[in-house]
Amino acid sequence: MLDGDSLPFWKSKQLDAMSRTEWEALCDGCGRCCLVKLEDEDTAQIYLTKLACSMLDVKTCRCKDYANRFSKMPDCLEIDVARARELSWLPSTCGYRIVSEGRDLPWWHPLVSGTPETVHQAGISVRSFAMSERRVKEENYWKYIIPDLGEEA
Repeated sequence: MLDGDSLPFWKSKQLDAMSRTEWEALCDGCGRCCLVKLEDEDTAQIYLTKLACSMLDVKTCRCKDYANRFSKMPDCLEIDVARARELSWLPSTCGYRIVSEGRDLPWWHPLVSGTPETVHQAGISVRSFAMSERRVKEENYWKYIIPDLGEEA
């Protein structure tokens, strides 16, 4: 707990000064970064789909094998400080992006609410609509493009 004079770490530290534990705690567990993305070869525009990485448990919005995700899913990207600042497809609701932009974490973020359930209650997570990419042939991924995730929550 914080005493009355202390600021929480996400208000008092820059992203690159955070410990690994603090960095990991910024993840709200929404699962949005685990959605399959399609890139238009002509325009380089990125489209999110309703399909989640096969490693994502869509009920909990957590990786089934987080410690080994990079060896099991070679296209899995580690979100680091540089990527948090440059990836255009990271949602505006992402804790990494919020802190990078100098905004405060919203009420539903687990660090603020004290429970991981509020990200789901607020409708921020992919729990209500995502399905595993394993259920769809790759040539049909385009059918699952989503126009907007309602990011301004």
